[in-house]
Amino acid sequence: MRRLYLDCGSGISGDMAVAALLDLGADAAAVERAIASLDVPGLSVRISHVMKSGVSACDFDVILPEDNHDHDMGYLHGHSDAHVKGGDTGLEPISRMIRSADAPDAAKDLALRIFSIIADAEGRVHGVPPEEVHFHEVGALDSVADILSFAVCFDSLGIEDVIVTGLTDGKGMVRCAHGRMPVPVPAVLEISREHGLPLTIADVEGELVTPTGAAIAAAVMTSSVLPEGFRVLSVGIGAGKRDYDAPGILRAVIVEDSGGLDSVCCLEANIDDCTGEMLGNAAERLMEAGAKDVVYIPIYMKKGRPAYMISVICDPDDADMLTDFIFAETTTIGVRRNMAYRAVLDREIRSFDTSLGRVRAKVCRTPAGLRAYPEYEDVASVSEGIPFRDAYRRIAEECGRQLSSLE
Repeated sequence: MRRLYLDCGSGISGDMAVAALLDLGADAAAVERAIASLDVPGLSVRISHVMKSGVSACDFDVILPEDNHDHDMGYLHGHSDAHVKGGDTGLEPISRMIRSADAPDAAKDLALRIFSIIADAEGRVHGVPPEEVHFHEVGALDSVADILSFAVCFDSLGIEDVIVTGLTDGKGMVRCAHGRMPVPVPAVLEISREHGLPLTIADVEGELVTPTGAAIAAAVMTSSVLPEGFRVLSVGIGAGKRDYDAPGILRAVIVEDSGGLDSVCCLEANIDDCTGEMLGNAAERLMEAGAKDVVYIPIYMKKGRPAYMISVICDPDDADMLTDFIFAETTTIGVRRNMAYRAVLDREIRSFDTSLGRVRAKVCRTPAGLRAYPEYEDVASVSEGIPFRDAYRRIAEECGRQLSSLE
């Protein structure tokens, strides 16, 4: 599977994200068309290559009517109803501006989602509804250009899966429209909290993660775990504008899984005060909620108490939700979490005509060839008058012979 990995170890901002995707091969002409279609005199973009921390990186710059902007630092809360082209503006005029752009609908939808994430975060920070959050004229134009350009780039690459293992921000204080603010700035913390973005603080004075950068990561992330083994297919490097004691680059990497390894999360809890009925119900609900497997293992706990350890295998993105299920459906007060990798055989469900009737079987491709595993319910339904063990063996043999004829 081909995936995009955003390496945010040196931070992420809107212009860095656009530049990284352009360097990866995104459609620059489509970006220029989209920005030109906004019909703002003097608004354009400049794409070039620069040396950043000793490596060649793509630089994306928004040229505004007033060249006094600083990416992502123009957010103001106010009560003006002015249009985005003059004065403070809210989310609705920005939405109309994006909707009018010459860009694919999917790109417009993504751009609006990113802006919505920022508005939600700023609203929580300032204690107002998202629709009442206002953006200063310069900051709004800059952010519209960055966000729309990123969305157009993302759409042109046809990416579906995006891995963001975490964001690395700096520390200290930064000056913005509200005055001096601590780093990470409040909006970045809110976006990280709301969307489950792991955040690391580096020993660097300065803002490495901007609200736009965090919102972009939150909007496109589908996984937070890199596969244990992967092949690198292509790399794009985007340059940041600010000079801190950090590389100041964002790497966008197209990777492909290798080795047949699948990333999973293992949730475990020891329980010595829960009834069998409660445990059985918990297993059923966990499977219905999306767990890949649920097992109970008999153990002995302190004071010689007999107990069970529940072990749940799940997709990493489902770990938080299933942890809540464990807390809600059992008496445990703690759940352990570990990442693991498993080798998974390709499999599919097929139907077979056998001497006992038509049954389904799970067909797996092993190094030795195809192998069939009859489904329990189907075997049980056709094994009346025959011991289940005998019926299963006969059906498995007949399915195996049919598979052999196909190889």
